[in-house]
Amino acid sequence: MMVTQPPVNLKDWLVWDNHGCLPLRPFDTDFLPQLARYRQAGVDVAIVNIGFGDHGIEDHIRMIANFRHWLKQHPESYVLIATVDDIERARREGKLAIAFNMEGANGVADQPSLISLYYDLGVRWMLMAYNRANRVGSGCHEEEDRGLTAFGRIVLDEMARVGMVACCSHTGHRTTMDVMHYASRPVIFSHSNPRALHDHPRNIRDEAMRACAATKGVVGINGIGIFLGENDNSTETFVRHVDYAVQLIGAEHVGLGLDYVFDAAELDNYLVSMASTFPEGFSYQAGMKMIEPERLSDIVEALVKLGYPEAAIGGILGGNFMRVARDVWRPA
Repeated sequence: MMVTQPPVNLKDWLVWDNHGCLPLRPFDTDFLPQLARYRQAGVDVAIVNIGFGDHGIEDHIRMIANFRHWLKQHPESYVLIATVDDIERARREGKLAIAFNMEGANGVADQPSLISLYYDLGVRWMLMAYNRANRVGSGCHEEEDRGLTAFGRIVLDEMARVGMVACCSHTGHRTTMDVMHYASRPVIFSHSNPRALHDHPRNIRDEAMRACAATKGVVGINGIGIFLGENDNSTETFVRHVDYAVQLIGAEHVGLGLDYVFDAAELDNYLVSMASTFPEGFSYQAGMKMIEPERLSDIVEALVKLGYPEAAIGGILGGNFMRVARDVWRPA
């Protein structure tokens, strides 16, 4: 006799999407109501991007000002995260908790003191590099990865001091391993997939995943089709990446960073306007498929069918990133 599983209720768990991409237009708020999709999909915590790649200080400050201003106008639906207590309060009140991330250290430029300012404004993790090299280290698309720089060590020290999580998604392998060995706090891959399943330079090697776990960090699996496979955004393939990471480093070190881009047309434009950041030959082209937040229930159902216990699912959905937050973020 076939045993049917009860329907998944995401309210049973803390649900944390560690990376989402809203349009980066500082004078436009028309798209911000789309944040409601996260809550409708069952997400409790969303960490959204305020800049990436070549974007500089002004770009980041303009975007975070725009986001914060709009979110504060809608306190009935959103909570700006300052501490982990805000996450718990937002969940109790049925609101979406929001914090920010920076994809690459270009927003710091040559001034590490900016890190504490970004933290005070709500940035909770930052990449070391975004595909290309910067003052901190090398990106995953550099022909020569020269590793973590002396300035990069200063940046890591300051991030640890203020409570900002270091992330090595989009970062070159040598720089990544240097960060893992140097860091004094848990390091994450906010949105990276196993290279063993799909050989793309943006994906990460088993060695790096093990090193991340050794720091007590988390690997967030992303839902971008060209990193899952040949532009494959099927739930089955996404769960295969999750399961591979779990089998390699343990369920306590795996999370979700869907990397969902809300404005696909803007992404297509970036692929052209920032061509050096997205080099030819690696499937960076218009029409990239993605896993949308509304697919989370399907993902959980697939994990249940694989026999994942509730504790493991709860960690993957959000408990593991919450643990890192408790370890790294500055307390109230």
